[in-house]
Amino acid sequence: MGYKIKGLCLVILVALMAYMYSDTFDPASLADARVLVTGASTGIGEEMAYHYARAGAYLVLTARRENVLMTVRKKCLELGAKSVSVVVADMGSSEARERVLEKAVADMGGLDYVVLNHIGYTPFEMWDGDVNHTRWLMEVNFLSYIHLATMALPHLAESSGSIIVLSSLTGKIATPYTTSYGASKFALDGFFSSLRHELAMKGIPVSITLCILGLIDTQSAMEKVKDKIAMPAFPAHDAALAVVSAGTSRIEEMYYPWYVRPLCFFREWFPQSRSWMIQKSYQYKPEETVTTF
Repeated sequence: MGYKIKGLCLVILVALMAYMYSDTFDPASLADARVLVTGASTGIGEEMAYHYARAGAYLVLTARRENVLMTVRKKCLELGAKSVSVVVADMGSSEARERVLEKAVADMGGLDYVVLNHIGYTPFEMWDGDVNHTRWLMEVNFLSYIHLATMALPHLAESSGSIIVLSSLTGKIATPYTTSYGASKFALDGFFSSLRHELAMKGIPVSITLCILGLIDTQSAMEKVKDKIAMPAFPAHDAALAVVSAGTSRIEEMYYPWYVRPLCFFREWFPQSRSWMIQKSYQYKPEETVTTF
């Protein structure tokens, strides 16, 4: 009987989700939008920049590598962006983050979208006790997002704008090899989901879209998970479009690809089966483990 009730609940939930998350994205709505994209030199960040450019947005792009950023800038202008400024910045530095926000507001005259996408490098391996690396990663992957969003909020409130936060399935479901990275993504969920409530309670018209992504076929991701995970990777171009669409539609949470939402839904239903399935999805060789704690 319990399984029948759960099955019925699942059917109802799927129907509700289909209704609530029907795609209402209109690229024309992004014409003349003022968009800041972090981590814009490669991968999903680069692809998002191209989607915004095709729609005719004004862009400020930031990342650490100037030569790659300039290549992305050139293509964005060719695709139709109204203007594209670049800011070379390390998101581990509070001064650099302040410079990015000041440049974005000065060059575009305000903000409509702040897309937080950058991440710090972390190896795809089991926990080795490196607390200092975790502390640094939390600064880049979590605290910098809070800092940028806080500085941007007054400008976004003026434009009824949006904050788009790139997160991960590992920020909803704990997985092997991602202890520090997963911690930073879980933290993003906690902070921005709470902030969303507070903005609504205060009547501040700023939306927050949390984007929960599965495995995406970026070069960095593919290099990390090689020989360690048995899971299909999905195109960065499509993931980026899904993010842009969700942010424009002011959806609270977006899941990509298709399997991410049901996995998040089932995570509390069958904990023992869930753990077994997760562990069997990863390739583990005991000799790889180096324990220093």
